[in-house]
Amino acid sequence: MYIRPHLQNLPPYTPIEPFEVLSQRLGRAPKDIIKMDANENPYGPSPAAIQALARLEYAHIYPDPESRALRSALAEFTGAPVEAILAGSGADELIDLLLRVILEPGDRVLNLPPTFGMYAFDCGVNAGQVIDVPRHADFSLDIPAILQSVEQYRPKILFLTTPNNPDGSFPTAAEIDALLDLDLLVVIDEAYIEFTAQGGRLGEKLSRIRQVAGRDNLVVLRTFSKWAGLAGLRVGYGAFPGWLMPTLWKVKQPYNVNVAASAAAIASISDSAYLAENVAHLRNERQRLYHGLRQVAYLKPFPSQANFILCQVTGDLDKGLTAFDLKSRLTAQGILVRYYNTPLLKDYIRISIGLPEQNDALLAVLQGIIKEVA
Repeated sequence: MYIRPHLQNLPPYTPIEPFEVLSQRLGRAPKDIIKMDANENPYGPSPAAIQALARLEYAHIYPDPESRALRSALAEFTGAPVEAILAGSGADELIDLLLRVILEPGDRVLNLPPTFGMYAFDCGVNAGQVIDVPRHADFSLDIPAILQSVEQYRPKILFLTTPNNPDGSFPTAAEIDALLDLDLLVVIDEAYIEFTAQGGRLGEKLSRIRQVAGRDNLVVLRTFSKWAGLAGLRVGYGAFPGWLMPTLWKVKQPYNVNVAASAAAIASISDSAYLAENVAHLRNERQRLYHGLRQVAYLKPFPSQANFILCQVTGDLDKGLTAFDLKSRLTAQGILVRYYNTPLLKDYIRISIGLPEQNDALLAVLQGIIKEVA
């Protein structure tokens, strides 16, 4: 009876199951599981990050509440001014923090589904109202519908993922500029920017993070989870306009970035050349896997600029094959992919890019399924 009414019927966010739980449920050792369901980096952290964790001296001391060493390294790494940067326990924390600061109950947030589910989830947690503007069938933005919704609903915030999750598409520069011309706060989530083909070594050519200092309505979020292989340590960061920073500092949890995450992130920046090579390997594997998936009769893969590929399960086999069927068959073989049971993605699976041998194993199983159901 004490729970806030707007939370009572809030659908829970569905995270990926822990690796050890999956291992026990499948009856397989972790080394025998090919995990392609959460867009994790199969190469893992850099050697420098692993060494930094091994040398950790002050785990018994609370971390710097301002993450000064990490923010200084991030300023040099990104080109954004240090005073605009805030670090968080993953970018997820910063999404929630931003909405807690901005939203009054009933305030509207513009969402562009299918996209990352945390935007709508955190909006609901913070008593906001989600206004969905679905993408076109090819997952491109419906700019006229977005403009109409801004005019009609007057949302405070718009979330845009570049590249988008789950399909990996990247909007044009003109489309992003058009959104930035709107009278609302535009939050660009660059969780996968490092994997873009035209973004330079680590996405720097396409990133908007250096533009934040010159705009009042732009926030850019980034993470170490994907390119740096630190998903388990939960460390992200963002660049925010100056008018927002005093309130963000006041509201955030004081020790939100732990000392292990901070040390590993700083070491990753120092070892970015090594990590950029891993990113390049994943880009190459993405292209190779995409061409392999196109040879699977019942799949329609979509071109991607991220470290995953979205596939429509077309069911073009005599006995039919649903996305759930395919996910279940792959799981039985120890291969985990992301399955969606939503109106916009009910016939789709998403496959994270793996190591070459993992991608080969996936393609072999997918081709074998054709023989099983034919």
